[in-house]
Amino acid sequence: MNLPFQDKKFVFLLLSVIVVIVLEILSLLGIHLPMPYAPFIFCSFIILIGHNVILNGFQSLIKFNFSSINLLMTIAVIAALYLGEYPEAAVVIVLYVLGERLEDIGLENSKSALDELIQSTPKTAFVKEQNKEIPIDQIEIGTIIKVKNGAIIPLDGKITFGECLIDQSAITGEPVAKEKQTGDSVFAGTLITNGYIEIETTKLSTDTTFAKIIQMTFEAGAAKSETQKFIQRFSKLYTPIIIGIAILIFTIPVFILGLDFNHWLKQAVTLLVIACPCALVISTPVAIYAAIGNASSKGALVKGGKYIEALAEIQAIAVDKTRTITYGTPVVSDVFPLIGTSREELLSCTAGAEMFSEHPLAQAIITASKQEGFEPHIAQDFKSILGKGATAKCVVCQIDTVLVGKLEFIREYHDISEEVEAIVAQLSTEGKTSVVVSFGQGVAGIIGLTDEIKPDSRQAIQEIQEENISVIMLTGDTEKAAHFVARQVGITKVFGNLLPEQKSEEIKALLQQYDKVAMVGDGINDAPALALSTVGIAMGAAGSDTAIETANIALMNDQLSLIPFLIRLSKKTMKQIKANTFGAIITKLVFILLAVFGYSNLVLAIAADVGVTLIVILFSLNLMRFEKTKS
Repeated sequence: MNLPFQDKKFVFLLLSVIVVIVLEILSLLGIHLPMPYAPFIFCSFIILIGHNVILNGFQSLIKFNFSSINLLMTIAVIAALYLGEYPEAAVVIVLYVLGERLEDIGLENSKSALDELIQSTPKTAFVKEQNKEIPIDQIEIGTIIKVKNGAIIPLDGKITFGECLIDQSAITGEPVAKEKQTGDSVFAGTLITNGYIEIETTKLSTDTTFAKIIQMTFEAGAAKSETQKFIQRFSKLYTPIIIGIAILIFTIPVFILGLDFNHWLKQAVTLLVIACPCALVISTPVAIYAAIGNASSKGALVKGGKYIEALAEIQAIAVDKTRTITYGTPVVSDVFPLIGTSREELLSCTAGAEMFSEHPLAQAIITASKQEGFEPHIAQDFKSILGKGATAKCVVCQIDTVLVGKLEFIREYHDISEEVEAIVAQLSTEGKTSVVVSFGQGVAGIIGLTDEIKPDSRQAIQEIQEENISVIMLTGDTEKAAHFVARQVGITKVFGNLLPEQKSEEIKALLQQYDKVAMVGDGINDAPALALSTVGIAMGAAGSDTAIETANIALMNDQLSLIPFLIRLSKKTMKQIKANTFGAIITKLVFILLAVFGYSNLVLAIAADVGVTLIVILFSLNLMRFEKTKS
C-alpha cells in the first residue's frame, strides 16, 4: 500500500491544512492577522492549493454545467471572500482538496498491488539462439528463452530444460512455490525462487495469461455496479438541486422576509459546502476496487463491480463435477487381486501392459504401481482395441496374453464368476470405473479407479450452504458417478448425463426458480452455462483463454474454497457500501437542515464532510484485508 506521507505534495497539503486551521481557530478566539496581510495570506493558500478547483469551477459555469462539484466549491469560496471570512474561505478550499486527494489515494492504494506487479514484469527476455536480451514484444512463438534463479518469467511457455521452484502467487494466489520440470507449463509474471530453466514460448507477449489478467483487471473499473451507477446519476441530479435550494435559502429570508443579508448568505454558502457529495461519490468505487484487489491477490479475477454486487445476492450455485469438485484425472482407489494373484503382480504386470497406452486410466494404473514401489513389467506386442481395452505379452511373468479392459471385453474370452460381477457392480454404485485384468486363466484381478475429490470441496460446499445458498451439481458424467461424489461433498440435488446445451437449459430453469444463480465450471464445455448464469465462475483458469474470456469471475487456481470467500467478501463489500452511503447522506441531511434553519457553521460543515470522506475511505480500504478464512 502506498503511504500518503511518502507523497511530498500530500505532506505539503497536510501542512497547509494545519496552518489554515490554526489561523481559523485563532480567528475564532479573536486573534486576527493584521490587515492588509490577512487577505493576501489566505488568498495565497486558496490560489496555491485550490487553483485547479477554482479554474474547473469557472469552466463549469461557462459551460452551464451546474452538476459540477468544483462549481459548488468555487461559489462557496467567492461568497466567503465577499463576506470577509478569509480563514473560512481558505479552510473550505484546503479541506476540500484534502478530501479529493484522500479519494485519489484510496483508489490508488486499491490498485497499487497490480501496478507494482506490472512494473516488475520483465520487458526483455534472454533468447538462447541469439545469446542476448530481446524485447518481449519482438519474441515469436516457439523461441527458446533462458530464465535464471530469482528472475520473473517474461513469457508463457513450456520448460524444455531444467527444473525449478516457481512462486505462482501473481497468477494463482497460491502462497506455496510449485515444483516445475521439463514439459510443464509456466506463466509470465511468475517468479523462479530456486533453479534454472529454458522455456519454449507458447504465446506472444500480448496474449500471455498475465497480460490478460492485467487487461481484465483494468477493464473491471468500467463494469460499474448498479449501486455505483445510481449514485453517479443521483449526484448529477443532486448538485443542481442543492444550488437551487441555496439560492432559495438566501433570497427568501433576505428579499422577502428582510432578514440579515450576510447571515443568510453564509448559510447558503455553508449549504453549498456541505452538500458537495464527496463521501457519497467515493462510497462505492473505493470499496469495489478494494474488494477486487483483495480477490485478485487470492487468485480470483473479478471482471467488474457489478459482479461483486451480483455475487452478494445469489441464491443458488450450480457446480460442475469434473475439474471443479474433482481433479478431473483418474486415480486408483481399489485393487482386488483374485485367484491367487498377488497385489504386486496384478499392478506391475497391468502397468507394464498399459505402458504404451495414452489413455488416462492406463496412466493412472502406471502411476499407482510406481507409487507402491512396484516397477512396471516389460511388455511386448501391445495392441489397443478401441472402446474395449488392450492386449499385451508380459516378458517378466512370461504370460503370452494379458487382457486389460472392460468387463464385457474380458467376457469375450472367459467365463465371469459371481464374485467378479459383484465387485464390478459395487464399484459402479460408488461411481468408480472398473478395469478387469486377465492373465489368460480367468480374471486375475480388478482395479477400481475414481475421479479424486479435491480436499477442500466438502468444506467449501458446506460454507456456501451456511450462507443460505443452495448448491446444485450439473455434470456430464453418469448419474451413479455424480450421486457418489455428491454424497461425499454434501450435495443433495444432482443432474447427471448432461450435454453442454442441457446444462444451459438447467441454468434457465434454476434462474426461474432462484432468480440469481451462479455457475461454477472449468470454462470449456461449461461456457454456454457460464454465459447464461447471473455470475459465471471459471475454475482453474490459468492458461485457459476460454475460461478467462467467458467467465465473469476467473479463479486462477483450483481452489473451490475461493467461492465461499468471494461470497463473504461480496456481502461484506455491499454492507460497507450501504454503511458508507447511509453515513454520507445522514451527514448531508443534518447540515442541510441546520443551514435551512440558520444554525450551520461553515468550518464545522466542511470538517464534517472531509471527516466522513476519510472514514469512508479507511473503512473501504479495510476490505483489502478481509481474510479468506471464515470468521
